[in-house]
Amino acid sequence: MRNVPPCDLSVVIASFNAADTIGATLASLSEATAAMSTEIVVADGGSTDSTIAIAQGAGAIVLPSAKGRGRQLGAGAKAARGRWLLFLHADTVLEPFWSTTATTFMRVRSNLLRAGYFRLVLDDKARGARRVERLANWRARNLGLPYGDQGLLMSRTLHDSLGGFSDIPLMEDVDIVRRIGREKLVELPATATTSAERYKRDGYTVRPLRNVSLLCLYFMGVPPRHLAKLYE
Repeated sequence: MRNVPPCDLSVVIASFNAADTIGATLASLSEATAAMSTEIVVADGGSTDSTIAIAQGAGAIVLPSAKGRGRQLGAGAKAARGRWLLFLHADTVLEPFWSTTATTFMRVRSNLLRAGYFRLVLDDKARGARRVERLANWRARNLGLPYGDQGLLMSRTLHDSLGGFSDIPLMEDVDIVRRIGREKLVELPATATTSAERYKRDGYTVRPLRNVSLLCLYFMGVPPRHLAKLYE
C-alpha cells in the first residue's frame, strides 16, 4: 500500500489546537534524523490555531483526521512508513539523547514483540508535580499502565499484530497497553516531560483523583464514550 520505501522510525503525534506546545515537542525529535531515517506524522483533529503551520514548518507530515486521539493515532500509524512507531502527545518533550535510548531498544531482536515507554516528568516545580510523577511511574512499572503522555515505542510487527489503537474517544492508551501486556512493557532509561497545565488548572489532588475514578469506571465496563463526557 505504501508507494515509498519504509524508514526506520515514524513518530506519530495526535494534535488538536496544540500551538503552544507542539513546537517544543517537534524540536525535541530533531536529533533522531542523525541517528536513523525518521519521519514525523502529525494527525491533526481539526485545529483552528497555528498547530498545522508549526508542524509543517518543522518538516512534519500533517494528516487531517477526525477528532479523537485513538482515531488520530490510528490514522497516523496507517499513513506512517516506519518499521518502528513512536506515539507521542503534542505536549510532550523528550530529553536530549532519547534517540540513543530508542535505537538501543530497537536493535534488540526480542524487542520486536515488546513496547517501550519513557519515565514521566511534569514541567512544573511544584511539590504536587513530583507526587504525580512518582505515582505515574510506579503505576507504569508495577501495574503495566503507562499513559500516553509517557510515549509508546513499538515495532510495526507488534502494532499490526495488535490491530493498532482502538477508535475510542478516551482510554485508548490504557486499552492498547493492556493488550500488549505488562510483561512486554519496558521502561526506557529516558524521560518524557509533559505539560502540567491541566494539573495547575484543576489541582494536584482533584485531577489525579478524577483520573483514578475514570480508570476504575473503565475497568468496571463503563463505555469510553460515556467516560469522555465525564472527562470533558
